[in-house]
Amino acid sequence: MPSLPRLGEVTICEINCDLITAENLSDDRAEETYGGVLGFVFSPFPFRTDTVLPSEQAVELERNDTTPRSVFVAFKEILSDSFKRILFPSALNLSAEVSSERVNWHPHKHIVACISGSNQVLIRDYDNSERKDPCILTSEAQREIKSLEWRPNSGKTLCVACKGGICLWSESYPGNVPSVRSGVASSVGTVSCGSGIRWILVDFLQSPTGEHISAISCSPDGRYLASASHGSSSFTIWDIAQGAGTPVRRGLGAISILKWSPTGDYLLTTMSDGTFYLWETNTWTSEPWSSTGGYITGAAWHPIGRMALLAFSESNTLGSLHFASRPPALDAHLLPVELPEIASTGSCGIEKIAWDASGERLALSFRDGEEMCSGLIAVYDIKRTPLISPSLVGFIRGPGENPKPLAFSFHSKFKQGPLLSVCWSSGLCCTYPLIFRSHILP
Repeated sequence: MPSLPRLGEVTICEINCDLITAENLSDDRAEETYGGVLGFVFSPFPFRTDTVLPSEQAVELERNDTTPRSVFVAFKEILSDSFKRILFPSALNLSAEVSSERVNWHPHKHIVACISGSNQVLIRDYDNSERKDPCILTSEAQREIKSLEWRPNSGKTLCVACKGGICLWSESYPGNVPSVRSGVASSVGTVSCGSGIRWILVDFLQSPTGEHISAISCSPDGRYLASASHGSSSFTIWDIAQGAGTPVRRGLGAISILKWSPTGDYLLTTMSDGTFYLWETNTWTSEPWSSTGGYITGAAWHPIGRMALLAFSESNTLGSLHFASRPPALDAHLLPVELPEIASTGSCGIEKIAWDASGERLALSFRDGEEMCSGLIAVYDIKRTPLISPSLVGFIRGPGENPKPLAFSFHSKFKQGPLLSVCWSSGLCCTYPLIFRSHILP
């Protein structure tokens, strides 16, 4: 097994299956290791980690909320919350344990977005040499953010899941001013980022029941958006251009994860009770599955869309879901993917997973490891023979004291190889180039 990074060290990047470490983070060290190969450096940037509020603090904020509400609305919210606690008790603490998209790369640009605090989104544009600091997106409509994702094929449009619905932000610059849907007050969500660039809240997809949206996933063509709440067993398919949503219900558990396949043929939905559903998106029929390793904490599709990897709360073994027939068939096999190195760390289960768009690198975090292993991200080289064959490259250690990965995501179209961004509990978002291809290395 590759050696573990020592306590106090920080990881810089991967060079040819070797994870390079240093005593501290610096642009100079990054320039020495990979800057000459890639032509630029991905500097870390700070974000607020106070995303999840303790229950007492949340109650106090509700008491201090001066937003006018009728007695009927207040009573309806209390009644709705009570029913959710009765119907979905397993979903109460699920949101903090299940992997959600809290950091996300633009599919075609060197732009990364991440959640900062409860109500803000940071956008760091590495292509903009004039602005080194992230742009902060904030709006009265954007509260208690749970997830975000860039909308494909729509320029620079970001979808943000929050309390009561989904905010849609678009970049505005001279010569390109996005249209704002009638009824949306753009002045409430207009943020200037210098050089004539502004981010405008162009739409708010309001949940018909006022639910707190906790999971979203865009279709690959950017036309549709799937959304769900930890407090509901139904999900909604939105026609983004029309601003109209169609609810879909199946099963009794609360939905925790939504993942559209890269080809758009399938949608994977996971439930708080350990079941999950495969939906084919032609006629919207589904096939139920159940797990014996606890509920699903993370899911990732292979880039060709014929396979998906699943992580389970009570297992150090991944599940590999292989389709036996072409779309829209739902015939599939669930096979185990053993990770003995993770078991040797003392882990009690896998927390989060991310699979890069080439299918060559897999990143995962795990729970309750030994002191030397706590808070690490494991990086695997993935081969298909034709089944999944993982080989451990090494471990990434973050900056700060006892850092833990809160969220991580790969850039899906970075030409020089996989690019992994991690939001650490120490309050830094760091990016790690994984460089191993012969035509990239000098």
